[in-house]
Amino acid sequence: MKTTRKTWMALGLLALGTAPLLTSEAQAQNRVRAGIKGGFNASSLFYENANANDRKERYSFHGGLFAQIPAGRYFAIQPELLYTTKGASSNFNVAGLQQRNTFRLNYLELPVLATFKLGNAVELQAGPYASYLLDSNVKTTGDFANGATPLNRDAFNRFDYGVAGGLNLFLGKALVGVRYGQGLQNIANSTTSGLLLGKARNGVGMISVGYSFN
Repeated sequence: MKTTRKTWMALGLLALGTAPLLTSEAQAQNRVRAGIKGGFNASSLFYENANANDRKERYSFHGGLFAQIPAGRYFAIQPELLYTTKGASSNFNVAGLQQRNTFRLNYLELPVLATFKLGNAVELQAGPYASYLLDSNVKTTGDFANGATPLNRDAFNRFDYGVAGGLNLFLGKALVGVRYGQGLQNIANSTTSGLLLGKARNGVGMISVGYSFN
């Protein structure tokens, strides 16, 4: 009888001791996470009907804020607000003249990603994004350069949208992630940009590092 009583007392003390740990873990899983991130971009332009060759990616950067809102033990929604750079360069044959155009397009981007947690550290992400063109720069060299019509921001669609997917790895509060985003909107918005780009769309691969504040 005494042994049984001692056993129940020990189990009771064990339950009291582990309850705060379980509560703390549950609270951590349900906590909104927020932080900063930034990193490397490798962007391209995908042409469907433009006479372009010798295409080269643009290598640049992105940076901004993210939040992760839990919606269950293994699922969360991650909105972000990023400054991100896109574009590429290509050779074009226009009216028999050769020219090279380098397109630099810089956006304010809002991805909203469904996040699937594979354990405590690894996450798979997928979802849509919307972007607003902040500024653009087009550099033209070659035979046609002197007579080329300058392309300002009005030559491109102000709004872009697409889908993105990738992988996150959290090491404590540190974040390492890879992602690819594919635009679904044609970026050209004028006769001249349409002549060069046709139905070109943005594509960008991203490598990020970040830090969660909580």
